[in-house]
Amino acid sequence: MSGRTPSLTPPDDAARPVRHPEAPAPGELLGAHYEHCFGCGHGQPHGLHLEARAGDDPDAVAITAEFTVKPEHQGAPGLAHGGVLATALDETLGSLNWLLRVIAVTGRLETDFVRPVPVGTVLHLDAEVTAVAGRKIYSTATGRIGGPDGPVAVRADALFIEVKVDHFIENGRPEEIKAAMDDPDQVRRARAFEVNP
Repeated sequence: MSGRTPSLTPPDDAARPVRHPEAPAPGELLGAHYEHCFGCGHGQPHGLHLEARAGDDPDAVAITAEFTVKPEHQGAPGLAHGGVLATALDETLGSLNWLLRVIAVTGRLETDFVRPVPVGTVLHLDAEVTAVAGRKIYSTATGRIGGPDGPVAVRADALFIEVKVDHFIENGRPEEIKAAMDDPDQVRRARAFEVNP
């Protein structure tokens, strides 16, 4: 990408997103893409442990997710840190790629903080891919307090860029790359997404 800020508005020729035929079934728990991910991995003691599920509409590229704001996630006393909330949105939006069966990284994330989120709150998140243009994936997410129909606390629009697994091998720290490559579950997950090598 060049030095200019990428747009969150899809181009006129962007395609409607299509759920991959081998995507997780509606309602299926997606699981962690990496055990040590701060957003979804259970190997991070203070991570978000965000759990995402494939959306119920088989024709939509959408997911639901939730995480509980714990004391270690606070910024101001008793309230979630804004960076943690942005991370929850980013993780939720990134999980959409399971339904497209592609590996993609965040290119841009624009977040709106609508209301404070207290410690102890379960944040309910909904995300959907709105368009695809080449390697660019456009998506949106909303986080609500108190349930899927509760008041909006945070929302985001994002642009993800499709990459190959080599992106991580070439840019990650060698120790973690080797550990991941030695983990048969991690290799299986990576290969599942290499549908168009």
